[in-house]
Amino acid sequence: MRVLIAEDEALLREGLVRLLTDEGWDVVATATDGTELIARARSRLPDLVIADIRMPPTHTDEGMRAARLLRQERPELAVLLLSQYVDAEGAIELVADGADGVGYLLKQRVMDVERFIEACRLVVSRGSIIDPEIVSGMMGRRRKDDPVERLTPRQLEVLGLMAEGRSNASIAKHLFITDKAVARHINAIFQTLGLPPARDDHRRVLAVLSYLNR
Repeated sequence: MRVLIAEDEALLREGLVRLLTDEGWDVVATATDGTELIARARSRLPDLVIADIRMPPTHTDEGMRAARLLRQERPELAVLLLSQYVDAEGAIELVADGADGVGYLLKQRVMDVERFIEACRLVVSRGSIIDPEIVSGMMGRRRKDDPVERLTPRQLEVLGLMAEGRSNASIAKHLFITDKAVARHINAIFQTLGLPPARDDHRRVLAVLSYLNR
């Protein structure tokens, strides 16, 4: 798996390189700002870009903007963005263009190597993941006539875990229920949110967007 790492903090950048190399991934390039990220992604054609959202020169949203541009050019490119801060609006912006193969995690998640590698594999396999703290931060938001408000407490739990990128089996294990019970809850969520029949992975993305945009 070809990976490009864009991070201006040298210690974290080199740590990510070492971590992924030890896992057998091929780190084909690194970058320290948005301009380098775009140029090196275009020349090295990675399968996965791991990028800090805030990079030089302004330390605002260079990583986000670069990732969105690269995804427009290569929709198959998987992107995992890292942030020091909880930014719910940034998460919504990221997945609004299409959530297949995208992720948004807080930098502290890198410390949990197993979960971080699992997140990388998830986005490369065209899944999506939003950091649990960002999901939790959206819990209190309300909107008039929001269909999410009609979900039961258990269905909200299931949808929150879906937003974290968990599979049905992982949700079942976390909630101590069966896979069939999870599937029933998810189908009920789709119906309540008015999501028409389609690929289940597509409906999962739409359901998560509804949840995050409360």
